[in-house]
Amino acid sequence: MGDKSEKSNDGIDYRKPEYFLNRELSWIRFNHRVLGEAKDKSIPLFERLKFLSITASNLDEFFMVRVASLKDMVNAGYTKKDIAGMTPAQQLDEVNRATHELVDMQYSVFNRSLLPLLAQNGLMLVERHEDLSREDCRFVDRYFQDNVYPVLTPMAVDSSRPFPLIRNKTLNLGALVSRKETKGRKHLFQKKSSQGKELEFATVQVPGGVPRIVRLPDGEDGGQRVILLEQIIERNMDKLFLNYNIECSFPFRVMRNADFYIQEEEAEDLLKEIEKQLKKRQWGQAIRLEVEDGIDSRLLDIIRKELMIDERDIYSIPGPLDLTFLMKMYGLNGFEHLKTKPYTPQPVPGLTAGECIFDEIKKRDILLHHPYQTFTPVVDFIKQASRDSNVLAIKQTLYRVSGNSPIIAALAQAAENGKQVTVLVELKARFDEENNIVWARKLEQAGCHVIYGLVGLKTHCKITLVVRREEEGIRRYVHLGTGNYNDSTAKLYTDLGLLTCNEAIGEDATAVFNMLSGYSEPLGWNHLALAPLWLKDKFLYLINRERENAMEKRPARIVAKMNSLCDADIIRALYEAAAAGVKIDLIVRGICCLRTGVEGTNDNIHVRSIVGNFLEHARIFYFENTDAPEIYMSSADWMPRNLERRVEILFPVLNQELKEQVWHILEVQLGDTQKAQELKPDGSYEKVDRHGKELYNAQEEFCKEYMALAANEHKLEAQARVFRPEYKN
Repeated sequence: MGDKSEKSNDGIDYRKPEYFLNRELSWIRFNHRVLGEAKDKSIPLFERLKFLSITASNLDEFFMVRVASLKDMVNAGYTKKDIAGMTPAQQLDEVNRATHELVDMQYSVFNRSLLPLLAQNGLMLVERHEDLSREDCRFVDRYFQDNVYPVLTPMAVDSSRPFPLIRNKTLNLGALVSRKETKGRKHLFQKKSSQGKELEFATVQVPGGVPRIVRLPDGEDGGQRVILLEQIIERNMDKLFLNYNIECSFPFRVMRNADFYIQEEEAEDLLKEIEKQLKKRQWGQAIRLEVEDGIDSRLLDIIRKELMIDERDIYSIPGPLDLTFLMKMYGLNGFEHLKTKPYTPQPVPGLTAGECIFDEIKKRDILLHHPYQTFTPVVDFIKQASRDSNVLAIKQTLYRVSGNSPIIAALAQAAENGKQVTVLVELKARFDEENNIVWARKLEQAGCHVIYGLVGLKTHCKITLVVRREEEGIRRYVHLGTGNYNDSTAKLYTDLGLLTCNEAIGEDATAVFNMLSGYSEPLGWNHLALAPLWLKDKFLYLINRERENAMEKRPARIVAKMNSLCDADIIRALYEAAAAGVKIDLIVRGICCLRTGVEGTNDNIHVRSIVGNFLEHARIFYFENTDAPEIYMSSADWMPRNLERRVEILFPVLNQELKEQVWHILEVQLGDTQKAQELKPDGSYEKVDRHGKELYNAQEEFCKEYMALAANEHKLEAQARVFRPEYKN
């Protein structure tokens, strides 16, 4: 697919590995940028905690999926090189080195910077139970007896009790114990200590259902003090193994291969097959072992051998394991002054709560910019459709939704109200499979027609179609988005949405759902482009058109914003366009396999990444097209999986006013001098050189703009009430 030519017009072979960065190492650099936010002293302290927690969560998923995949390839003897010329074994070596370095930096930030600052600001984490006062000991012992002990399941290992299943991502305490009364019989996993005692292995899982952060009585200075649950359990280990002496105990944590492959063509019931595969995640191959720094070597030897962990996959942690607990610490009360003031998503001009949203969409296309603008219109779009007697059908794709989704509730209500409701629930949405299975069953029970995605493809597009009977006839209303139908993440992720009743887009939307439900492929499309059928070719055509314009000395420019860029064909097309004179600005939050400064491109490609308070998630694509600029938005990144193995949608912004709004979004982000970092030719990132300019934060600028817009709208509404007394009625 795409242009497979060996060389560009200038004779440069842009297929060479040296023109690409490795995907996995690029991701690790992205996590370094997130870690940079945790190191940034200009950011409120608790926000820094949050960013450090995010790096830990990111790293967990990276290991469970990407590192696990590399290990599978190495174990299978797979030696094909990636676009950067690295074999799986070479990638694994480099990833191992880079992740050990990243973890060292995480704990350096935690121990040397964040912990002391927390203590200075009235929050002390008691890291070791040995440091507790006598009064504190009485408190934690009571807490253990009342809240923790009944939940625990201590497990000893001997000839009748094999080594237990250590579940994926769980925190555990491992111990070496010796019997108080030796009866002469030997046990499996016994080790002789230096004192000659027979040692056995024992373990207990730290329960996930009990809060990990336990608040201690306030200190003399009135500051808050907390201790972690595993320290309380470790202090009370003797109560769990009454017939044993606890020789030593240390926390450990295992990461397992969480990726799974399903033979969908052979699966009679995809839902049941995925449920079965989900259970296997708990005992997939162990790929990383985290242990407390200073763990007893005899204890570590037992754990390592039983889990069959390589030495290089062991991470000795100089602090608490699993820093994701910092997100819970972020939620502690009393420290609001150490957090960024919460931003309230603003209303969308012209969309008044309670009024008919379909009437407003008929007047004009509506652009939604989350989280700066509220996600409520999207929810109202479904809610009103579920109650509207004129609505005949609702069709929607769902990839990830919130835990208590109002959209799911509205779809269920619509079916109960007699609407024809068709929902594609993507069961293969990684780490949301279980959640989506629950929602799929609930929707089926309500009478919705539920589709479980397509064989061999993930359905990642975000589209809703509402079919409504009106005086003029049947009218189709469509919502298209760059992000998920998730009202929770819509407060945290920056995304764009479009509400329209454009007739041509409505026809395309119908064709999309007919394809998803009945494999009915239309003869042609009006405005939408779909992956995996035509989207990649569409992008290559648009890039090549700019290249041809540049060669003809016509204005040519590309500005593209996305999460990740690693498709080799797209990257080569960008190099060739730049070589022809096209000015290319890329805003890529995460992975970027494209290099800057490549020979022949004449410094025409610039790449920046923005990591800020909100997660940049929108995909926008601007093509100069001489004097007739085209702007598109999409659910897809420039990645092979999005372009070749998923159902994705690219949709145009047709309204001129909305085009200007979207272009403004790109301009503001290209002007960021505070959070933006630029990609250098060696693959590293550096803060933007401001050249004497003032700090300019794109995300803060959007917050100010939308608040001002809402205030002006409120002012106009107030004036309307004065001149139209009937407004009150």
